[in-house]
Formats: sequence, C-alpha cells, structure tokens
Amino acid sequence: MHSATVWLSSLTLAAAGGWLAATVFSVPATSKEPRFPQLTMEQLSDLQKPLGEQIMKVSSVGIGGPYNPMIRSPVLGQRLYDLFYYLRWQTSVPTRLNEFAILIIGRQWRSQVEWFAHAPLAAKAGLPPDVIAELKADNRPSKMADDEAVVYDFVTELTTTKKVSDETYARAKKIFNDQQIVDLTAVAGNYVMVAMILAMAEETVPPGKEEPFKVGEK
Repeated sequence: MHSATVWLSSLTLAAAGGWLAATVFSVPATSKEPRFPQLTMEQLSDLQKPLGEQIMKVSSVGIGGPYNPMIRSPVLGQRLYDLFYYLRWQTSVPTRLNEFAILIIGRQWRSQVEWFAHAPLAAKAGLPPDVIAELKADNRPSKMADDEAVVYDFVTELTTTKKVSDETYARAKKIFNDQQIVDLTAVAGNYVMVAMILAMAEETVPPGKEEPFKVGEK
C-alpha cells in the first residue's frame, strides 16, 4: 500500500487540507439527527485513536464514509481497514476489473457513496466511459472487453442467483487464475458489506455534490 493512498484516499473530494473530516460525508441538513454523528480525532477513545491515526495519515477525507460508523467498533474497524488495504491495493485482480466489480455492487445497491467514490477510480484505471454509463443506467454494458464481460457475468450471477454456473466459471478460468477468482469474489462480497454499512448509517456524498442516483430512477 502506498503511504498516501488507501481505499477512498484517491477520491477527488477536496483539495488538500480543504475539507474538514467532520463535514466530508455528512448527512444533508434536515430535521433528522444523523445516525452516526461525524467523529473527529479529539472525540476518539483510547481504543479508537490508533485506527483513527492510521486513517488520517492516508485518507484525504478524514474519518468519513464507512470509516465513521466503522470506528465505533474499533477492533472490527481495524480488521476491515486491513481487508480494504488488501482488496484495494494488493489484490491480484487488475485495477480496472477490480473497480468494475466494485461498481457492479454499488449499482446493485444504488450506493451513492460507492458510486461517487469509485466511478472516477474505474475511469482512471481504464474502464471505458460507455461501460460505466450503461452500468449506471442499470443495463448490461453492450461493448465490454472479454475480461470485463466475465467480471460482469461472474459478479452479477453470484450476487443475484447465489451461485456461479459451470459455464460462467469456465469462462472465468480462461482469464483468471485461482487466486484472482477468489479475490474477485472477495471484493464483491466486501463491497456488499460496505454498501450495507453506508446504507445503515445513512452516509451520503459530500455537501454540495450531486448524488449519482436520483429519486424515481430505476
């Protein structure tokens, strides 16, 4: 893992030093109290501070996004942080395909934060704009490369039918080795969990930013 990057760290959410951790992923101003008020380093307990310090050293968004609820359970939060470390920066799956898998899960869950965070990363990694746009419209992208089509079908089939057919698995084996198949499965499952945490905590995009998925859209 690069010292200045970790999951969410490469987001272009703000200029360096421009955002306060307490406002990056705050819930829009309403009469409803946030489920998890944004924590700052000063508010962390002795058990939370070591993880908070790790996050602050590598994250340009402070203790925002899923980190804000995660750090409430510091032992679990540390384990998840280490898992993110692997699945974002050490995985055997090429970045373009890894980000594609994350977007597939983000679209299934209509996760505002996941899509907002990872669509730019997927584009930067080389995932074609048309593929991203068609996926966002909830369609199977029509012009995918062979490896992209395998990722789409593998992840979609596994998450929607709860299994992978022999045909789909055979296609995956032509492109990926055993480690890559396991890592691909793990990143999909991990971001289902992340989407659940974000949904439960009602985390959303930064103030002033447009949510990717609009009310009334499929």
